Amino acid sequence: MTTTNHTSMLSRAFADVHAKWSWFVGLGLIFIVLGAVAAGNLLLATIVTVYYVSAGMIVAGVMQIVQSLRVKTWGGFLWWMLSGVLYTAAGVVTSMNPLLASVFLTLMLALLTVASGVARLWLGFQARTDHGWGWIVASGVVTAIAGLVFLLGWPVNSLWLLGLVLAIDLVFQGCALVGLGLRFRAA
Repeated sequence: MTTTNHTSMLSRAFADVHAKWSWFVGLGLIFIVLGAVAAGNLLLATIVTVYYVSAGMIVAGVMQIVQSLRVKTWGGFLWWMLSGVLYTAAGVVTSMNPLLASVFLTLMLALLTVASGVARLWLGFQARTDHGWGWIVASGVVTAIAGLVFLLGWPVNSLWLLGLVLAIDLVFQGCALVGLGLRFRAA
């Protein structure tokens, strides 16, 4: 592909996106509204989040089972199959009791948040000779403290924390889409 063709393709793609800027704004506004709705009922948003995770586990497990059947000649067929069956079963069990699953998922969120904060702290201190290393350390401190707050509130916060994370994510994605759409409009 020549540079001219590549530039022409990019110009057409940008023109197409520019013409559809309102779709980005509209989708962003929908995300913001959904985030507000989720914030209005954090328990329901937590249950929706658990069902979303459950559906992902079931789909991934079924796909792994199908893949294991396609590669029967590999020596690890039984392990691939067993892994897919267990993943699917975990997804089904998760969907059967979303409140209990939210307790486990909230604990995992808290532990992984603490671990992420500690990892950022370690990386930040490893990069002391680099410009901006303090920002990495500050990020690690904030993340580790958030994880510890999640842990201190566990298991009671299992009823609302996942829903709060979903609500915040939807609002931030919505704002990003609105901003992107308005940027496309102005360009």
